Amino acid sequence: MSHDALIAHFTGASALILVAAHAAGWLARRLRQPYIVGQLAAGIALGPSLLGGLAPGAYAALFPAAVGPALTGLAQLALVVFLFGVGYELDLKVLGDRARTSVTVALASFTVPMAVGGGCALLFGDQLHALGMPRDLSPAAVVFAGVALSITAVPVLTAIVRENGLSRSVPGVVAVSAAGVLDVIGWTVLAGAMLDSGGGAPGLGWPWRVALAVAFVTVMGCAARPVLRRLLWRTRLEPSLRLALLLGFALASAWVTHSLGLHVIFGALLAGVVTPREDDGTLDPDLLRPLHDVGSLLLPFFFVVSGQAVTVGGLGATGWVALLVVTVLAVVTKVGSGTVAARLGGLGRHDARTVGVLLSARGLTELIALEAGRQAGLLSGPLYTVLVLMALATTLLTQPLLRLTERLAAHDRAAAPPPPRRRPDEAAATAAARLGDQRRPG
Repeated sequence: MSHDALIAHFTGASALILVAAHAAGWLARRLRQPYIVGQLAAGIALGPSLLGGLAPGAYAALFPAAVGPALTGLAQLALVVFLFGVGYELDLKVLGDRARTSVTVALASFTVPMAVGGGCALLFGDQLHALGMPRDLSPAAVVFAGVALSITAVPVLTAIVRENGLSRSVPGVVAVSAAGVLDVIGWTVLAGAMLDSGGGAPGLGWPWRVALAVAFVTVMGCAARPVLRRLLWRTRLEPSLRLALLLGFALASAWVTHSLGLHVIFGALLAGVVTPREDDGTLDPDLLRPLHDVGSLLLPFFFVVSGQAVTVGGLGATGWVALLVVTVLAVVTKVGSGTVAARLGGLGRHDARTVGVLLSARGLTELIALEAGRQAGLLSGPLYTVLVLMALATTLLTQPLLRLTERLAAHDRAAAPPPPRRRPDEAAATAAARLGDQRRPG
């Protein structure tokens, strides 16, 4: 393919991706679903499963193999920008007065799905082998199976909380703060699995990669924040130049972690976490607004690149059964563990159920982790398809499950016995006694 033809194909594919993904996001919001669910569905629809099956000629013309690297590059850039913003917004101080409850909920809703996912990977090796996985799974693959069930998507959860008017409610605050703790635990465990998977620079053994990763995180945590504050905040650079330098910093951090076998996502997150806030602890709007704008604009490229590896037609009976089982396990373990932990933390029955349902939303964060696992060789093609569809299904189920909890709460209130009514003579006697107490001199 000539250079001009490649540019033409890339331009046409980009136009279709942007329009289709954002139109699907708008439609999803009209259907009371998160915007990102529509974009994810559009990415799968533009892949070989739907567009490639219905119009193979159009699919081959829009997405020839030659434009794959360009689309992948844009997708990785979108991930870095998006996760840099996620890391910058991550603030565990939001735990506040309910820190103990939130941490308890986070630990329970991570360890229970993690144990179930890892246990199922060990118990159902033959079924996973039928989906293209090795008969003897590596420790990294077993850990990754657990992580795939334990992830909660903080951006999607936050959007659902805001759109349902739960931002200032007890279950909304507990769910969002617990999801922040879950993010830290999940990405840390996932980083360990990625290091053990054998990726990274050739010639570096696992101990060296671990040592270099720990050294890099230490340097970023101890030195990057004061250096950035001195160079970029105290010098009062103009916002556009500061944004450009910080994005360069995030891309460099992503390159380092990718070289260590940790994928670009970890470097982008780490760069966002160490980026200093304003002097009063608030987020810099001149930095946050363009990060959101650029990230939301370019994320459809990531969805489409991820959707290229989703082959629904190749699942077979084993794949569809696996999808059903995995989806049920993903919902039950998250909702159940989150509800029980919130109940033990002192929340009422309805609030605890709401927390459990909110934590079941996976969405974009799950997709990012799955793509990283696929690139590291921890997932086969059919199993990747199963888990992507599970992420879409669990996110779609979050809103209906929230409405179900509201109906259950209304039913509980209606079924509760009314407070006992006093007889008229008893009420009069009580009122007279109170009046006498008020008139009696102290």
